[in-house]
Order: sequence, then structure tokens, then C-alpha cells
Amino acid sequence: MSDYEEEPQMKIGDLKSYSRKVYTVAKVISIGEPREVTSRKDNSSHSVCEALVADDTGSIYLTLWDEAIDEIEEEQVLKLDNAYINVFRGSMRLNLGKYGSYEVLDEAPFDEVELENNISDQQVEYQRRPYGRGGNRGRDNRSRRY
Repeated sequence: MSDYEEEPQMKIGDLKSYSRKVYTVAKVISIGEPREVTSRKDNSSHSVCEALVADDTGSIYLTLWDEAIDEIEEEQVLKLDNAYINVFRGSMRLNLGKYGSYEVLDEAPFDEVELENNISDQQVEYQRRPYGRGGNRGRDNRSRRY
């Protein structure tokens, strides 16, 4: 049994908005330019960028933070453990978060990647978080001023 078969693997083409506990293997197709952002929690500064990753069923943007930006390179094959999907500006993004991890593999368990099915291109409607998880704490989005 190879390393990437330890956990039940999900295919990128099967991911849904707000999926949790995502275990998958994907090839890094491209990495965008890093930008600086400021944390709302503690005003700390972080680097963030997006990498397009793909398997044989589809592609998605993976959000990379800080050290991972320098560690991950195009053409690498990543085994992603305990990742999750969030929606950023109406578009699905794959994230590792503080409980997720990645490992660079020597080879992919697939021969070709599917770039036509970019699930980040699909528009997703905003879903309110359940109580107890922050969010807008019961306030309706219509009451916000823009």
C-alpha cells in the first residue's frame, strides 16, 4: 500500500462547498503572486497566495500562507491531509488551516490532470454558519451598510 492510500481519498472533482476533512492528492499546476494581508484577530501581517492544483477529475485553487508559499513549487505532487473547503468571494478554495498538513510525493497516482473542470470557477452562494461558530451572529446580511 502506498503512502497516499492511508486515508480515504477524495477527488477534486467531487469536492463540495464547505467540505471538511479532505484527504486528497494533487499536482501543483501554477502558483500566483504572494500578497500581504493583515489578520483581523491580532493585526499581524501574513503572506498569502493561491496555487492551482489538479488531479485527474478537476482543479481548484489552494490557498497558501506564509512558509508554505516558499516551500511548495510548481509540478510538485502534494498529499493533502485534513484540508477543508471554504468560499472566498463566491468561489470555492481548498485550505489547510492549522489542523491540515501536506507532504510532497515522488509521483502522482494519476497520469493526466483535468484542468477544464476548475471547481473554483463555479459560483457558490453564501451559507450562514450554524450558531456558535462566529459569523454574523444572527444578523441578517441585508442590515449591513456597504
